[in-house]
Amino acid sequence: MANTTRINSDPASKIAGMIPFGTDAASVRQRVVALEHLLEGLFTIPGTNRKVGLDVILNLIPIGGGAIASAMGAYMVWEARNLGMSKMQISRMFGNVGVDFMLGLVPFIGAVPDFFFRSNTRNLRIIKKHLDKHHPATATIEN
Repeated sequence: MANTTRINSDPASKIAGMIPFGTDAASVRQRVVALEHLLEGLFTIPGTNRKVGLDVILNLIPIGGGAIASAMGAYMVWEARNLGMSKMQISRMFGNVGVDFMLGLVPFIGAVPDFFFRSNTRNLRIIKKHLDKHHPATATIEN
């Protein structure tokens, strides 16, 4: 029998292979950082140094776009809860998601304040601070 190699051309399986599914702190850190990048920093607006992600783009969709973006932000809070973060930190993170949701309620115009109030970046900062203190082995050196 010939030794054959199966080539998987599905891009979704490639991306899924890069995101860890474990419950350990290092896997959670990678997932949360990837989600924050997706929501807040997908691409840079030409001529500026500002990054935009799915959070702002979804807020341009009337009615359901802001709810979808808030649900994705709430997933970050759920991951933080699974890490054993304090109730004060969790409530602060839910507050950030709630403010982001309220700012995005106005169709089209709501994307402007959402562009400046980056709740997912704020929540990532809270999670990283917790992980650096309680799980220092997960810390990475950033440029």
